[in-house]
Amino acid sequence: MANGGPVEHGYPHLDTVRAAITALYKRLSYDTIRTFATSVLPADVAFCDQDDLHLGALRVAREMVRHYRLPDARIIVGFREMIHAANVELAAGPEYFVELNDRFRTHRRDIGAALAHEVMHVYLHRLGLSFPGTRDNEILTDTAATYLGAGWLLLDAYREDSASSQKLGYLTPEEFGYVLAKRALLFGEEPAIWFTSPQAYTAYTRGLAQARRDEQQPPLTAAGWAGRRRYARDRRHAQDHSEPGSHPGAPYSFTSAGRGPLGVCFSCPTCHQRIRVPVRGRVRARCGLCRTVLECDT
Repeated sequence: MANGGPVEHGYPHLDTVRAAITALYKRLSYDTIRTFATSVLPADVAFCDQDDLHLGALRVAREMVRHYRLPDARIIVGFREMIHAANVELAAGPEYFVELNDRFRTHRRDIGAALAHEVMHVYLHRLGLSFPGTRDNEILTDTAATYLGAGWLLLDAYREDSASSQKLGYLTPEEFGYVLAKRALLFGEEPAIWFTSPQAYTAYTRGLAQARRDEQQPPLTAAGWAGRRRYARDRRHAQDHSEPGSHPGAPYSFTSAGRGPLGVCFSCPTCHQRIRVPVRGRVRARCGLCRTVLECDT
């Protein structure tokens, strides 16, 4: 939790974020992810100063349990002084103890954001899905919460001006915006209407631009002129020199199975699973993991 300190920006964790999206599809499947088509709505997690602190926190926790489809999990919420925003005790269940930073006693509007992250820890714990190392595992948790419809609250908790700052979670604001945009493109959502923070809206628009760039990389037909020209040059080099392989800075690599035809490998712009298609001009490919149909010019 950044509380008055500097807020990191940009995309320093982008590779881990993309790996987290792939891991979600592999562990949950396409069909399960489609059941999260509706995000947590602002009215369902609204929390005002007149609400009872503990009863309100339990109400929001139950909403997160419902959204993540954990009907047999009971969240017990308490408050104490700590460095981090929150902490959850992961055990066998069905009761899980979540501690929130005392700061949330007076910043109740952000309790939903903290619980979105902590209850996602419970969800991933039950799935048996984790990444090695605390940092990567927290990035997985932020990514999963956002991709499955509750993490927009984490981005909306980001506020920054010349005198103060606040940010929850391990992702940068732009990375939250990126994952949220990935979800929006998948389900046709418009999450920007839910933001109360103008800084969150800006981060989302930047993340959306980054997400759209994923859909405009060669060999996809939506690639721009410069990318197509570089791709043609790299393809010609691979064909002429029989040297399949990666090219520094390029989002694709050329492969050849023995004496078989040349192929090109690239990441699916939806789930980031690696896909291989033959180099033979216009090709329509379907990702076996997320079922996205891709128009390619190889």
